[in-house]
Amino acid sequence: MKTATIAIGGNAILRAGQKGTAGEQLANLGKVCETLATLIEQGYDVVLTHGNGPQVGNIVLQQDSCTEAVPAMPLDVCVAESQGMIGYMLQQTLQSALVRRKITKRVCSVVTQVVVDARDPAFKKPTKPIGTYFPKEAAERMAKERGWAMKEDRARGGYRRLVPSPRPIDIVEKDSIKRLVFNPSGGYIIIAAGGGGIPVIATPQGFKGVEAVIDKDLASGVLASSIGEKLFVMLSDVPQVYVGYGKPSQHALAKTTAAKMREYMGNGEFPAGSMGPKVEAAISFLEKGGKEVIITSPEALLDALAGKAGTRITQ
Repeated sequence: MKTATIAIGGNAILRAGQKGTAGEQLANLGKVCETLATLIEQGYDVVLTHGNGPQVGNIVLQQDSCTEAVPAMPLDVCVAESQGMIGYMLQQTLQSALVRRKITKRVCSVVTQVVVDARDPAFKKPTKPIGTYFPKEAAERMAKERGWAMKEDRARGGYRRLVPSPRPIDIVEKDSIKRLVFNPSGGYIIIAAGGGGIPVIATPQGFKGVEAVIDKDLASGVLASSIGEKLFVMLSDVPQVYVGYGKPSQHALAKTTAAKMREYMGNGEFPAGSMGPKVEAAISFLEKGGKEVIITSPEALLDALAGKAGTRITQ
């Protein structure tokens, strides 16, 4: 049985400059899912994760417009909404691609909770901007009335809400996902941990949702480790990881090791706002028993799995 956990970026679902209509997102997914269907045709059982940055931002914007007659939902519920929406679109699009190829595997989504530590320092220092842009007066009012941390984005001419982005620790539904994927009678194609997962903390009464967002790649790596996956693939906007990106010394990495990537990180090669979380997720996955990580673009995925493209990281 060949298996892989594959993380799809949110921008592959909703591209820059698009309005975000259902039609646009389904069309974008159609291209990705044709590639995934080819991979499944080659004998792979996969767990798919996905980003939700643009989508959950739109959902939060809808909540900001709510009135007393239609109560606004908290952020953890918004993440759950994005999981359902994107999961449905992925299910429909990928299942259709499989049907056209006469592949009988079923695709299903798992609403996934991801455990974070209530004592994580991120809760005291929110850093992740989400939602709409507010003028200064409205931002000050939101900060006072709702206790939101707000930050100015001068380039966009407004203020945005900042929320915590704690580190993922565990996957609540990991056993269910593992049973579905590693099934002797034929695995299912599973969509899980969408948007980094619904952030929850453990309490004596059970799990409780918290107002936060989790990095999609870090959560995907934790999921891959927790189900005993050996191959972890992260799809990016670029076909390979570059060292010295944007400089005359820029060059692509084809094959490297976790130790070398850690060295590059120590030298400041991979900023937190770009490739940093992917590299961090790759290193963590390999240190926890994973065998191989591939970072590439959706278009280069098949070639990357064949060793002809992408960046391949091993222990």
